Amino acid sequence: MRVVAKFGGTSLGSGDRINRAADSVAAAVEQGHEIAVVASAMGNTTDDLLDEIQFEADDRDRAEIVSMGERTSVRMLKAALTARGVNALFVEPGSEAWPVITNDLGEVDVEETKRRAAKLAADMDGVVPVITGFLAQNHDGEITTLGRGGSDTTAVMMGRYMDADEVVIVTDVEGVMTGDPHVVEGARNVGRITVDELRNLSFRGAEVVAPSALSYKDDTLGVRVVHYQHGNLLTGGTLIEGEFHNLIDMQENPLACITVAGRSIRNRPGILADLSQALRERDVNVDAVASGMDSVTFYIDEDRAEEAENLLHSKVVDEQSLSSVTVADGLAVIRVTGGELPNRPGVMLDIVQPISEAGINIHDVITSATSVAIFVAWDDREETLSIVQDEF
Repeated sequence: MRVVAKFGGTSLGSGDRINRAADSVAAAVEQGHEIAVVASAMGNTTDDLLDEIQFEADDRDRAEIVSMGERTSVRMLKAALTARGVNALFVEPGSEAWPVITNDLGEVDVEETKRRAAKLAADMDGVVPVITGFLAQNHDGEITTLGRGGSDTTAVMMGRYMDADEVVIVTDVEGVMTGDPHVVEGARNVGRITVDELRNLSFRGAEVVAPSALSYKDDTLGVRVVHYQHGNLLTGGTLIEGEFHNLIDMQENPLACITVAGRSIRNRPGILADLSQALRERDVNVDAVASGMDSVTFYIDEDRAEEAENLLHSKVVDEQSLSSVTVADGLAVIRVTGGELPNRPGVMLDIVQPISEAGINIHDVITSATSVAIFVAWDDREETLSIVQDEF
């Protein structure tokens, strides 16, 4: 196999951990695998360096300063591999083999990076390249960076462009867990998870793999997360499956929205569960939910609206904090799904402004970590879909 192994700061945080990392790479090489390594700065070096910049420094100087963390790591790891008889080469910005190139806007130059990564891969026969994560280089040879989580991005990008079989993210967790083991009891490792699931978790606080990295994963590239103490790059941990697709779709059937109003409904514990349970007991599927301080709105198939209204009305009658229920039908929903939505400033304006300029009233907008749902009148659905498709 050809494997790109990324070692995070915690997995290189001491001499002992660097030895562990070198042992795991040397073992994989001994088994006949081609290994490329991506190294983060040791421990919290990058943050420490940033904290010490107590003066005005331009972006170029800041990038040069923070690059020292990764530059040190690749030299340490290369030396540890050499001590084990592994033919290793550290690769950093400025070196002839450096692969990650950005343009004048700081964006990855995909074609040039692909070309350089392919050349690096072609020279891997018997050689382990140890590549600085997080860093990049522009066409003028100046140091740039890939932002937070940039070492993950380097690893998955290199995995894809070097035609690797798998990318292994070596970190200080057992993989993706069912919950934060520092908070919940009985948290266990998840053996497999999809890119879609993990990106939603990542954009909402799960610090396992940087969301920006997963945009480089395609369906043929395996990505696994393993604990640095595991000692084996080729087994265990959590396997991340699939490929993230940007998608625009429209619900085929008309929807109705049923709104339940009440006094300070958000402060009434269990009210959402009570209302949802009434619909669940009659197998009424809920497409989406929106809540306000004094209301909860359920979006359901229009042909179940009358039944659902009666079910929720019975709850209104029984619950003193609820006031009334009402129904609006003839609605359509268009959804925009894309992993880069949270990283696109002004994305909501990009969606709603052209719809507004077309004179279309937006009934509601519901967002998640990686999707936006726009609710409009059923008769406006085709025009809205066309506008959104043109924009994205």
